[in-house]
Formats: sequence, structure tokens, C-alpha cells
Amino acid sequence: MSADGENEGAGLSKTPRFRGPIMLRRDRKKGIGTTDQHLLDERGPADWVHTDPWRVLRIQAEFVEGFGALAEVPRAVAVFGSARTAADSAEYAAGVAIGSALARAGFAVITGGGPGAMEAANRGASEVGGYSIGLGIELPFEQHLNEWVDLGINFRYFFARKTMFVKYSQAFVCMPGGFGTLDELFEALTLVQTHKITRFPIILFGTKYWAGLVDWMRESLLGSGKIAAGDLGLVHVTDSVDEVVEIVTLAAQARQEMTEAGVEDQW
Repeated sequence: MSADGENEGAGLSKTPRFRGPIMLRRDRKKGIGTTDQHLLDERGPADWVHTDPWRVLRIQAEFVEGFGALAEVPRAVAVFGSARTAADSAEYAAGVAIGSALARAGFAVITGGGPGAMEAANRGASEVGGYSIGLGIELPFEQHLNEWVDLGINFRYFFARKTMFVKYSQAFVCMPGGFGTLDELFEALTLVQTHKITRFPIILFGTKYWAGLVDWMRESLLGSGKIAAGDLGLVHVTDSVDEVVEIVTLAAQARQEMTEAGVEDQW
């Protein structure tokens, strides 16, 4: 049963459901899916085909809004991690420390804007006066941007949101997380591997948590020839907040040198 279904069963009819920027409660929210769901769902009659041209305009508007809101954001780092990270956990404390350290080093911090590890990084940046940004997504259950976000944007489509993360970040830091974190991780790895973006460090924070994945990449992917030996070097694994900042800073300096030399990423 979904989180929303559990709430309804408990009699909490006031629990909201979101459709883009629109909030619905009680009977108004029945039968409402997400915008991504309506786009990708192939069930039922084909009448929906005739609405796609209008959907394109909505997608276009989402890119325009994102580009407009983020165009003047200073250099930034995206921090990903689980929404389920407890506020009293060591992982949450590490997220706060990373957000603070990046902000002190002159980077804005961009997260998915949710709770858990995302909130921790936003909080760390905000508490030291840094620029704290949250890029939310429409989901079929209750969701909101955390209170530590200074600039927040809610997206309907994952692909538009993904573009903003890559375009306006200079590095990805992945805290322990689930499918969403893995999605962003491998998206970035593919873009770096195919040279769509360059000088873009990808950092896995938490050696114990990520050890199994790194071993699998080495033994299964590299061992069977599915990736090149150099591809493993695209990922940095660390438990040190200072090392995170050092890796990001050195990469930012290299990007600046490339920009001054007239070389730009394809993004």
C-alpha cells in the first residue's frame, strides 16, 4: 500500500497530494497521478496522443522556468542522498558538514530539496550563510521542499530536473541513498564517460556503504570487459569532508582554466 493509501486508511483525509505546483486535498485528490505517469503510461485509448503537442509546451515552460531561476546561481555542487536518512544519524551529520564545508569554499549547494540527506546538505549550507537550493519533483505522495532551501523549484518531469542538476552543478556528491541516488550517479557517470561533460568529479561519500557497489563495478563490469579500466577512476570514494572539498575545488580550477582557454562542455 502506498504512503498516501496508509494515511487515508488512518482517516487522515487532509493529507495533500501534489500535481506540479497545485496542492489537492480530500475528494479533489482522488484519481490524480503524476505528470510523468500520464506522459509515460500507455494503457487505455489512444486519445492522449492528441494532447502531446500541448504537453511539449508544458515541458518547454519547465525548462524556461528552470533556466531562468538558476541562470545567475554561482558555481554549485549537487548533493544527493536518501530522503529516509534520520536526523539523529551520523549520515545526517555528515551531510550537514558537507553542506557547510562546500558553502565556506564558495559553492552553492543543490539538492533534491527533500528530507533526510538532502535536508542535511541544505541545512549545512544555510547555517553558514551559503546559497541553499532545492530542486523538487512531483510525486504521488505528500512532498515539500525542506525549510533550509533558499531557492526552490518544483518540477513535473524528471528529465527536466536532471538537466538542471547537471547544467548548474560542477560536481556530484552522493551520500548513502537508494534508487534515486543511484539514478543520478549513473546518469552522471555516463555523461562523463561519453565526454558530454568534463572536469566533473563524482564523489561517493561513505566507503563502507558504497564498497559493495564499487567492488561490483570492478569485478563484474570491468572483469567482464563492459567498462574500461580508466572508467573506475571516474568515481572518488571517501569518508573525508575535507577531501570532498579538495576534489571539488581542484576540478573547479581546472574548469576555469578550460573556460579561459575557450573550451566548454557540451551541456
